[in-house]
Amino acid sequence: MRITVVGQGYVGLPISVCAAEAGHTVFGFDIDEKKISKLKLGISDSPEVSSDKLLDLQFQNKIKFSSSIKDSSGSTIFIIAVPTPLDSEHKPDLSFLTSACGLIAQVIEPRSLIVNESTSYIGTLRNLIKPIVDRQSGLTDLSYAVAPERIDPGNKFWSVKNTPRNIAGLTTMATQQSADFYSSFCDSVNVVSSPEVAECSKLFENTFRQVNIALVNELSEVANKLNFSTHEAIMAAATKPFGFMPFYPSVGVGGHCIPVDPSYLSYSAEMAGVDAKFIKLANEVNSAMPKMIKERIKDYLGGNLIGKQVQIAGISYKPDISDLRESPALDLIKELEMAGAIVSWHDPYIDEYNGTQSEALSSEIDLGLIVTPHSQINFSIWKKTNVKVIDLSANSNNYGWPKFL
Repeated sequence: MRITVVGQGYVGLPISVCAAEAGHTVFGFDIDEKKISKLKLGISDSPEVSSDKLLDLQFQNKIKFSSSIKDSSGSTIFIIAVPTPLDSEHKPDLSFLTSACGLIAQVIEPRSLIVNESTSYIGTLRNLIKPIVDRQSGLTDLSYAVAPERIDPGNKFWSVKNTPRNIAGLTTMATQQSADFYSSFCDSVNVVSSPEVAECSKLFENTFRQVNIALVNELSEVANKLNFSTHEAIMAAATKPFGFMPFYPSVGVGGHCIPVDPSYLSYSAEMAGVDAKFIKLANEVNSAMPKMIKERIKDYLGGNLIGKQVQIAGISYKPDISDLRESPALDLIKELEMAGAIVSWHDPYIDEYNGTQSEALSSEIDLGLIVTPHSQINFSIWKKTNVKVIDLSANSNNYGWPKFL
């Protein structure tokens, strides 16, 4: 089959590659001309896709990249994999999604299938995507399905191939078409009863994480006031062989899924006339963490951060990737700088951020902060020179200093 994947980011590119490897002819579209130029040269920001693989698939004519949607003519399946961020008021920003629908409508042919992988509120496929494409294309025989993405950038075990996929179409035929397609490169396809169930599953699985992270972040404040170790208490609770799943406190939550998906679920609740208090509270708790941590660091350094040299180890939102989306480390930098600290940072995956560059770990600082402990970061300079260090990382690993949260 000839497939078009609209969007070649962290979600769309791995899908394009997996579909091409499964024997489909894939057209990878993105409006970002610079990104397309890099992909043609085998350059990718996705940790799941190697340069050799990109070049090899292009050499075999199994995949083609372009910033012109007209090159996708003849495709029978269109996969939507575009960003769905939040706007300045923390509401869904579907501008990329609606734009993608408009572009597809320009070139789609009768009896084609459209599958949405982009995260959005419950009812998006039925109430937004289908009406736009039907109206702008003038076609009445198109099929629609949803297969929410479950990409975990940098995960060396779970990939597009072995991560179960939830799928549902607006019709029985659309469900079968999409299930057949995804079964060609996914080990497990789980068909659910409606697109709304599939859309909700994606939102709820990440809201589950958001709520539990907020819970342990609140526990961290309790532990601080009562002078015991949050991590030790969590690890003690985790010895229970049933009914418990450990989460660890952190600077906050980053990436697209955990900070964003709960807001889409909350928005869905609002549309249904439900006040999702629990979700809103979890969002508030995790969003407040950088400010709370800044205050605790201030106390740790004697009540004053003015002029203090602070260096952060790792600023991406998770270890061993370069993704800065919603990274709480960036909010922590802002909080520290507003309090008068002089902040530098070290990240082997990021060269530049907001006009500043990554710097080697230094001993000429007042405080080091471990935020995102990439496996490539060597903390020996801090250990050898007895620099004050605070470990803010969201895991149970011991890097040589007690956990601060």
